[in-house]
Amino acid sequence: MSELDRYGTYRRLKTDWPLPGVLRVTISRPERLNAVDTVGHRELAEIWRDADADERVRAVLVRGEGAAFSAGGDLAMIEEMIADPLVRSRIMREARDLVYNLINCAKPVVSAIQGPAVGAGLAVALLADVSVAGRSARIIDGHTRLGVAAGDHAAIVWPLLCGMAKAKYHLLLCETLTGAEAERIGLVSVCVDDEQVHERALEVAGRLAEGPAEAIRFTKYALNNWLRSAGPAFDASLALEFLGFTGPDVREGVAALRDKRPPKFT
Repeated sequence: MSELDRYGTYRRLKTDWPLPGVLRVTISRPERLNAVDTVGHRELAEIWRDADADERVRAVLVRGEGAAFSAGGDLAMIEEMIADPLVRSRIMREARDLVYNLINCAKPVVSAIQGPAVGAGLAVALLADVSVAGRSARIIDGHTRLGVAAGDHAAIVWPLLCGMAKAKYHLLLCETLTGAEAERIGLVSVCVDDEQVHERALEVAGRLAEGPAEAIRFTKYALNNWLRSAGPAFDASLALEFLGFTGPDVREGVAALRDKRPPKFT
């Protein structure tokens, strides 16, 4: 595959070059608030390897199309995972790869968080090296409300970003955070007015692209050893999350979401 065709096969991710050396990745399913389906989930795991191998890329900016970053996992994908162990196993591998591929991508990643950020999309937003959130962004992990353990990124990064007490509060109770509150507790890097999110994130990405590439990449690598050291906790949380997809609570969680009612767990 040529350099020009490297990103041409992606169906749920759009790419462009807003500044020299800045690859902008846009999660694109605006009719569903950029909810992640089986195609998008696989692509969110793969894009970081392509960006890492692309010599043109000096920084990556990731955002959602329209008014949302990502509304989380598509319910149809979740129902496939509940019903089919082969699908469940594949999605689990992709969830692992999404986290580790992003952590190991040598290029600095900036996220522009606007509107809802949930599930796999939230994993990307918070694992970015610099996260820029709008004041009214709505950040929620959502796993325990669905009826499964918080596994797809939370254990590896939330305690480091905002401390164990805040991590437990928001992950166990599924309490929603605004962008302003997320900045206050250290969950995101920067909070700006909603209309400034994309401009500020692009400015940061541009500065990173213009900076000393090797020094920035080595600094990222060294700092991300904190995340790598939490790998066993992440692996355990991921296994426990996917164990939950075999139980009754997640079925009630999905039904409640479809019926737009509070879940009634037994």
